[in-house]
Amino acid sequence: MTKKNIYQKLHAACLSAGAVKKAEKLNGMRFNPLLHDKVQEVATQALLDNGLYATCNYLTEIVPNIKQVMVVCTMKVYDVDDPTQYILVDGCSAFGNLDKFGTGNAMSYSRKYAFLNLLNLKTGIKDEDGYEPKPFEDSTEQSVEQNSLEESKEEPTYLDETIDVEEMKRALKSTNNLDEFLEVKNLIRKDVEFLMRNNLRAYRQVTDIAETRELQLTNGQQS
Repeated sequence: MTKKNIYQKLHAACLSAGAVKKAEKLNGMRFNPLLHDKVQEVATQALLDNGLYATCNYLTEIVPNIKQVMVVCTMKVYDVDDPTQYILVDGCSAFGNLDKFGTGNAMSYSRKYAFLNLLNLKTGIKDEDGYEPKPFEDSTEQSVEQNSLEESKEEPTYLDETIDVEEMKRALKSTNNLDEFLEVKNLIRKDVEFLMRNNLRAYRQVTDIAETRELQLTNGQQS
C-alpha cells in the first residue's frame, strides 16, 4: 500500500470532516453562533483519523489606541508518521478585551478560524438537528436570487464563508431601542473585527447598518 504524504492526508481529512453544528441562538440575535469548541472537535477528529496532529503558537500584542489585545495564531499540522513534515497555517488573528478573559477569548477565536481555513469546514443549520445537508451552493444561489430582487433598494450582501453577514445586518436592524442595539453590537463584535481584517466590503456593510440604526434609535425612530 502506497504511503500517503502529508498533503494527501490533509486532503482526506478535508473530505472526511463532518459539518460543524452551530449553537442555539442568543438573546437579541437572529443567527446561530459558530462556537470554537464545536469547530475544534470536528477538525481535531478529522485530523487524527488521518494521521495528522495540530499544535498552535500565539503572538500577543497590546493595541493601545483601541485598548485591546491582539492575538495571532500560528498552527502547525504534523504528519504523525513523519513528524519532520508539517503544514503551516499562519495569520489568523483576533482581538480581546484587556481583562482576565480577553487573551483566552482571542486565542480561542483565532484558533477556530485556523481550523476553518485548514479544512474548509462546512457549517449550517436546520430546525431539527442543526445540520443542513443540502449543498451550500444552493443556499448561496438562493441568497443571490433574493438579493437581486432587492437590488434597487440595497447593495447585495457580500457573503463570507464563515460569518453570516446578512443575519448580522438583520439583527442590528431589528433592535427596538438603544439597549437592544448595544447588546447585539457587543455580541457580534468579534465577528465584525474578523471582517475588518479579512473582508472589508462585508465589514463596511455591517458598520454602515450599525451606524444608521444607532442614529435612528438615538433620534427615537423605530424603523
